[in-house]
Amino acid sequence: MSPLSLPKERVKILLLEGVHQSAIEQFKNAGYSNIDYIPHALSHKELLQTIREYHFVGIRSRSQLNKEVLEAAKKLVAIGCFCIGTNQVDLHQAKKFAVPVFNAPYGNTRSVAELVLGEMIMLMRGIPEKSAIAHRGGWLKSAKDSYELRGKTLGVVGYGHIGTQIGILAENLGMHVLYYDIESKLPLGNATPAKTLKKLLQQSDIVTLHVPQTAQTKNMIGFDEIKNMKKGSHLINASRGTVVVIDALAEALKTKHLLGAAIDVFPIEPTSKDAEFVSPLRDFDNVILSPHIGGSTLEAQENIGREVSQKLIKYSDLGITALAVNFPEVNLPPLAGRQRYLHIHKNHPGVVNSINELFSKNNLNISGQYLQTDEEIGYVVLDIDSREYDAKILQELKEIPGTLRARALY
Repeated sequence: MSPLSLPKERVKILLLEGVHQSAIEQFKNAGYSNIDYIPHALSHKELLQTIREYHFVGIRSRSQLNKEVLEAAKKLVAIGCFCIGTNQVDLHQAKKFAVPVFNAPYGNTRSVAELVLGEMIMLMRGIPEKSAIAHRGGWLKSAKDSYELRGKTLGVVGYGHIGTQIGILAENLGMHVLYYDIESKLPLGNATPAKTLKKLLQQSDIVTLHVPQTAQTKNMIGFDEIKNMKKGSHLINASRGTVVVIDALAEALKTKHLLGAAIDVFPIEPTSKDAEFVSPLRDFDNVILSPHIGGSTLEAQENIGREVSQKLIKYSDLGITALAVNFPEVNLPPLAGRQRYLHIHKNHPGVVNSINELFSKNNLNISGQYLQTDEEIGYVVLDIDSREYDAKILQELKEIPGTLRARALY
C-alpha cells in the first residue's frame, strides 16, 4: 500500500508533558519520525503559536485544548490524551473540527487502586500524623485512633474499573465493601450496593471516590455529605478535584468529625513544579496530600504511552476510530489492492448518496464501506476497486456540501 495523503516523514507529531518514551517507540516503529517531544505543558499563548504546525498532538492532564487553541490548529488530524480523563479537551469543538480524541481509559487502573489501598492502611493507623510529628522531633507512640482494616467497612463511590479493583483488594484484607453508582452495576466478590449515597456515607469507615468530572459530580461531597459521614471516618479522593468541597473537608478535619483524609486531586492545581501548591488542607498533619499522581507509575505510563499512540497510528494509517471518545466508531479492515478514502461530514441527509454518486460517475466500484453517525457528524471509510490514484476524486469529495474533512489514505 503506497500512501496518497501526507507521507509519514512529513507528518508532524507533538508530544507534551513528558509522555512516556514508549509512545515515541511506537510511532517510530510505524514509520513516523517527525516527532517533537516537550517534557512539560505549554502555556495557552505557547500552545496557540505551536499547535498550528502539527497534525497529531499528545498531552496529559495539564494542557488545555480549548476552542481557541483548536481553532488555531488548522492542520490537526487527531488528539491523544495519554491519561484517563479528557476534560482538558473541548471534545465538542474537536468533533466540529473533525478531530477525533483518543485516551487510555483503563491504563492506570491498577496504579490508582494500589495507591488508594496504601492510603487506607496509613489513614487507619494514623501514620500521616505520627510521621509528621516524628519529622519535627516528636514521638507519638500510641494506639489511640489506630485500627486494622479487617472488619471495617469501605464505601466505594463510583463502581467502575478502579472502584471494583479496590473493592476486591479490600475484601482480601477482610473488609466489608459497600458501593454506590448512578448506574446499576453487578457486584464483584461480596460487595453490596448501597441504595443511596447518604446510606453509604453513614455506614462506611472509609469512603473512596472514583467518579468522572461531570456537572452531576461537581461538589458532590460538600458540607451536608461530610456531616452524614460516620464520625471518626476517613475520606479519600483520587478521582477529580471538583468532586469534594475542600472547605467542607477542612472544617470536618478541624472539628475532628473526620479522623483523616487522602487527597490526590484538587480544584486548582499548580501548573508547574515551581508554582506553589495552595490549600487549607496543608494545615492538617492527618491528611495525605499527593500531587495528582494516582496513575503516575512507570508501568502505567508505559502502558498508556503504548495504548494511545497505537490508536493514533491506526487512525492515521487506516482511518480506524475504535474507542475514540468524541467520534463515531469506524473499524474497516484493509483490503489488498484497493484505495482507501475517508470522509467526515455534517450529519445531513444526502451526503452519503453524493459520495456514492461521485464514485459511480467516475466508474469506480466501492468494494468496502463503513458509515457511522451521531447527532452531529457522519464518518465513512471507503475502499475503492482501483490501483490508480486520481487527485480530482479527492478534490471532488472535499467539495461535497457538508464536508468537514476528506483524506486519501493509500
